[in-house]
Amino acid sequence: MTVRTRRLTAEQVRAHAPQLVELQHKAYAVEAEVIGDDRIPPLHETESDLLSSGLEWLACFDENQQIAGAAGYTLEDDVIDLDRLMISPAHHRRGLGRALVMEVMSLASQTVVATGRENAPARALYESLGFVHLSDIEPVPGLWVSRYSRTETIRG
Repeated sequence: MTVRTRRLTAEQVRAHAPQLVELQHKAYAVEAEVIGDDRIPPLHETESDLLSSGLEWLACFDENQQIAGAAGYTLEDDVIDLDRLMISPAHHRRGLGRALVMEVMSLASQTVVATGRENAPARALYESLGFVHLSDIEPVPGLWVSRYSRTETIRG
């Protein structure tokens, strides 16, 4: 399988919004099943919500020019907030999530991310990439989220 990753312009995000929302719903449905809670906000977003989120996007396209995975993030003061990481269930376990996170991390010296506390596969991915667990928070009663941070060490 050949996959190409590229940053999406605002125009490309608008053009791919229906596909991004479909991917987001499928990906977060998997997380909802893993953590046993479907109150994950991206699971219920509309195309309009996605377009108004203010996120920058990286996307992996398969050989059919379909989005196999995507990462939505913000960059402020040399800190990347990796807000969304979504991989098509048909493309799980192929390294796309790792590749997207690594590319996003390359954009700033610090990256922060949050995932469902019970989402062991996501937590393992972030920890394997050097993210440090900061805390667990409960944004709504019974829904626990683990926060992580990774700071790039500059060696000289």
